[in-house]
Amino acid sequence: MSTPDGATGPTIDEPAPDPRSDGQLTSLSTQAARQLTTTTKSEPQMQAISSRWLLRMLPWVDVKGGAYRVNRRLQLRVGRGRVQFEHNGADDIKVIPETLTELPVLRGYADTEVLREVATRFRVREVRAGQVLVEAGQPVTEAYLVVHGRFTRFAEGKYGEEEILGVVTDGDQIGDEAISRPDPLWLSSVRAETAGVLLVLPWAVVQEFTERVPSLAAHLEAYAARQSLPMNRKGEADVPVQAGHVGEPTISGGFVDYELAPREYELSLTQTVLRVHTRVADLYNDPMNQTEQQLRLTIEEIRERQEWELVNNREFGLLHSADYGQRISTFAGPPTPDDLDELLSMRRKTKLFLAHPKAIAAFFRQCNRRGLVPGTASVEGHEIPAWRGVPIFPCNKIPISPQNTSSIIALRTGEGDQGTIGLYQTGIPEEYQPGLNVRFMGIDGNSIIRYLVTAYYSMAILVPDAVGILENAQIGRTAE
Repeated sequence: MSTPDGATGPTIDEPAPDPRSDGQLTSLSTQAARQLTTTTKSEPQMQAISSRWLLRMLPWVDVKGGAYRVNRRLQLRVGRGRVQFEHNGADDIKVIPETLTELPVLRGYADTEVLREVATRFRVREVRAGQVLVEAGQPVTEAYLVVHGRFTRFAEGKYGEEEILGVVTDGDQIGDEAISRPDPLWLSSVRAETAGVLLVLPWAVVQEFTERVPSLAAHLEAYAARQSLPMNRKGEADVPVQAGHVGEPTISGGFVDYELAPREYELSLTQTVLRVHTRVADLYNDPMNQTEQQLRLTIEEIRERQEWELVNNREFGLLHSADYGQRISTFAGPPTPDDLDELLSMRRKTKLFLAHPKAIAAFFRQCNRRGLVPGTASVEGHEIPAWRGVPIFPCNKIPISPQNTSSIIALRTGEGDQGTIGLYQTGIPEEYQPGLNVRFMGIDGNSIIRYLVTAYYSMAILVPDAVGILENAQIGRTAE
């Protein structure tokens, strides 16, 4: 802006130049001030820490001998398992012979050559959605192994309506009820709810093998004889009792027989070696002890793995140890209130559900569609969503399959209720927490202090119906 004499310069309405524009400060900067202060620090944080409700809700039993034996009454009814398949192409599907022993009628059969021959006689058959596979009352002419698909067992109700009896999915079998019966008939009808693939074995082939292979015939006869023995509704050897009699009849007598080879659970473990440099441990401990913080986060990681093992371990984990008779599949895909009701009905005194958070969200969506509002349960000061008064705890250790399905687990817990219990041992050397110890391993030539951190644990299912699983629960959103 020009002045009257033609010179240029600032006017009274222009801002004065910033004295700090040339780097000159008029007061102490915050960066410099921080040199004379201390910061308030948080403890090291860890994203992977979860609520670990399974570890918190399990009753833990102290196992002083390192193993826990589950004694049970003698079981006469043989439990069923699931067969596995080998896929070499769309039409080249074979049952793995060794897994045929998961079928009740072949449980314990040891002749692998016969099993391999039986496996070669199965034929692949594709079915379409809505196709009725068998009808109740018709003769059994084939046995089926489900490779893929969902099939519904149904029967005609008392008043002519259709009653759903159950759902059959991957790895299950259809037709084993005909074994040891002279003229077997289908007890229920079976319909394919989705397109699926089956392995089919003609019933004539079963009879042929029975006539040709003495060992197989003897095994099937022993199975039939065992199934004809008196047993209670749970398949245990029966004890004769009388009720409602009058006079002086002779009272039947008997005894309670036990399993001769009960299962024993040995304590498993999770371990790691924690390394801390002596210089760090000696000098950098204010305001927080470095060794304690390293140990705290290491133990958190061990506890996370411990819960994962209790769910997924192939020896004692819930998903692998649950009896196949206590597994059901969702009827329509997503987990519905009807599915959880059926899961509840399979046992007494269900204490809790465990589900992946996404499975819980999928269940709530089904409740919303029906206009239902699940209740809550107060647990340790937390309001937990509940169904029929049973709390539903989130557990991110339950896996989600590539097909976007998951499982929901129902548990009865405690020794007094013949439920599920956690196993550990207390009083171990250098114990840091119950069942977990930290042992000093010395200092190496590089001045590294080493600590061995170990957690000992396992899980036992006292009777089969203590655990139930709702499988194949679709957790993705579906079109409204």
